[in-house]
Amino acid sequence: MTDKKKILICFNEPASIYDNYLGKEVNSGSDKVDLSEKDFLNQISFLKAILKKKYSKVETLAFNKNIFKMIDSIRAYNPDLIFNFVESVEGISNYESHVAGIFDLLGYNYTGNNSITLSNCLLKSRTKQILSSHQINTPSFRIAALNEIPSSKNLKLKFPVISKLIREDASIGISEFSVSKNYEELKQRLKYLFKNFKQDVIIEEYIEGRELNVAILGGKLLPISEIRFDGLPDGLPKIVTYEAKWAPESVYYNYTVPKVPAKVTKSLKEKVNYLALTSYEALSCRDYARVDIRIGKNNKPYVIEVNPNPDISPDSGFARSASAAGISYDKLIYTISTFGLMRKPYDTTFIN
Repeated sequence: MTDKKKILICFNEPASIYDNYLGKEVNSGSDKVDLSEKDFLNQISFLKAILKKKYSKVETLAFNKNIFKMIDSIRAYNPDLIFNFVESVEGISNYESHVAGIFDLLGYNYTGNNSITLSNCLLKSRTKQILSSHQINTPSFRIAALNEIPSSKNLKLKFPVISKLIREDASIGISEFSVSKNYEELKQRLKYLFKNFKQDVIIEEYIEGRELNVAILGGKLLPISEIRFDGLPDGLPKIVTYEAKWAPESVYYNYTVPKVPAKVTKSLKEKVNYLALTSYEALSCRDYARVDIRIGKNNKPYVIEVNPNPDISPDSGFARSASAAGISYDKLIYTISTFGLMRKPYDTTFIN
């Protein structure tokens, strides 16, 4: 018997605001579409079918900048729960948190993290400041403001370093050229990012070592996953690039293989899980999130990313970790929906 609750799946209309998302020069114009958004669009019907097994009414709404129309559509349907998959609006990631804020103001329950957490985690410098304030290990960093290249004297970071766009996720702009071995390489990388993405860049010390992902569901740790770089050609940095996530024909996609559960010692597992859960709580995450961790020298773990509302498509790392914990894909989706339905509108539990 189906639940009579009404569910509204909200997601963002695919849009492109950059010439390419790969983080490197390309010869064709085929890479001008954000593949992360295009890939998710293919999952909407599948997710709707899963939710319709449990709930009597399930509809979808593609978000764009016509906010008044979006609000009218939500009110007309009057859902019991919004399944929030909005990660940007017309390609602008900053609006992800704004959409969650609109849901709060309208008084509707929605899945995933609240607007403050989404905003804090999108802005990488703020994430690192919050982590550091909780004594959580994270690589040393500095910010390069748009079109301002720090001098080698003022950089005060140890090479190699990795450069990332300060307000993007899904590995947008990250390629094999993101890791710089010296100051000259860093200058060239910053010039490229400034020219092509027109935003500030965060430069952080690159941690050479294993990469572990910790999925957290409702505050409970799922089995640790490891990104294996076995077979990646020599000379390519062992990182998760944009291609590694979204371009199946690429070298990086084929040689950044997740393994779950990861083979880790009991001691390392305890350290990584503690760090992940502490990070989850420090950023006031809820429902589901993924914490990415690099293991440096002497098995010292460093948090490199906190991802609220991470990809939960069937072939995602999060879904694989859930499966390793005995949670089927349908159950994962139902569990997340239950978290949202149990919450009271205008939830302010993130305020301490």
